[in-house]
Amino acid sequence: MHRLISLNNPRMAQSFIDYMASRQIDIQMMPEGEGQFALWLTDGQHQVEAQAELDHFLANPNASKYQAASWDMAESRKSHFSYNSPSMLAMIKAKAGPMTLLVMLVCTVIFVLQQLGMGNAIFQALHFPALAGQEWQLWRWFGHALLHFSVMHIAFNLLWWWQLGGDIEQRLGSTKLIQLFLVSAALSGAGQYWVEGANFGGLSGVVYALVGYLWMLGYKAPQVGLSMPKPIIGFMLVWLILGFMQPFMAIANTAHLVGLLSGVVFGLVDASRVNAKQ
Repeated sequence: MHRLISLNNPRMAQSFIDYMASRQIDIQMMPEGEGQFALWLTDGQHQVEAQAELDHFLANPNASKYQAASWDMAESRKSHFSYNSPSMLAMIKAKAGPMTLLVMLVCTVIFVLQQLGMGNAIFQALHFPALAGQEWQLWRWFGHALLHFSVMHIAFNLLWWWQLGGDIEQRLGSTKLIQLFLVSAALSGAGQYWVEGANFGGLSGVVYALVGYLWMLGYKAPQVGLSMPKPIIGFMLVWLILGFMQPFMAIANTAHLVGLLSGVVFGLVDASRVNAKQ
């Protein structure tokens, strides 16, 4: 399923649903809270056609063809407003590409194995290179980002990875997200190792790189269509500062800072390339 848009007028949205149904394209409506209703396209192969027609509809929702479709479909509808909720898996897939989903899956599998008594073996296999010769074991430069040590740890990181990484992958492709993941994992891991050694893990350094990347790309090249809301940027920066100030929690603060800076540099470089092409 593919999420098309969120509207605050379900009756108006229903006329669009009816019109698309008359063209044998199925669209479902789902309440999202606060008076908003999401429209979901059932079959992705109709995405281009549905999006184009949605643009026409938003420009003139009272056009006669939409009103006529609602009248014609009224008898065949099971109910006037049927809000079918897509599955959780469908909602996750709708906002994420293959790289986003792969990292989420690998992190989850590793975390489950850690809880089943394999934590020490997995950490020894994936931690940042710390012993002689391990620097040539290339997987260690990013493998540490796949490790998590509590439910809150993995939930926080995967939520932000899905939200931010999914946006980047859908807009710029899997290759760009892979680049960001590998480079930021290596740099944030190196920074954290230099300060505190190899006893760390987690995706948060990469997450902060995505924050920095979207921040700069949205500021310097808004035409790309990717950005970070200022309240979220503020929240992430405050969280970063608080991490350095508190002495009680084991937080990879240097990894967060280096990850953020690497994302900022990545964003500035890509923004300059975009602007140079125009």
